[in-house]
Amino acid sequence: MSVNERIVGKRKVKVVTPDDSDTTILSPEDKEMDIRVTTAVRSAIKKAAVCKAPIAKYDKRKKKAYVVRSNGEKEYVS
Repeated sequence: MSVNERIVGKRKVKVVTPDDSDTTILSPEDKEMDIRVTTAVRSAIKKAAVCKAPIAKYDKRKKKAYVVRSNGEKEYVS
């Protein structure tokens, strides 16, 4: 087992991982599913834009969710 420490917020957390687990390897079925999900999400966002529906997004820099209206206006959600 390997033990790593990560900082989450203001706390230090120990992460224990078994030696025989490799989380970076995906099966071909998993890769195909990832492609399908990504395509479905992109399609849903494009459809919402065409229908002039608000689209929810996330600002990584500010760490806040916001809604983009059809007129381009951003409204941060509290």
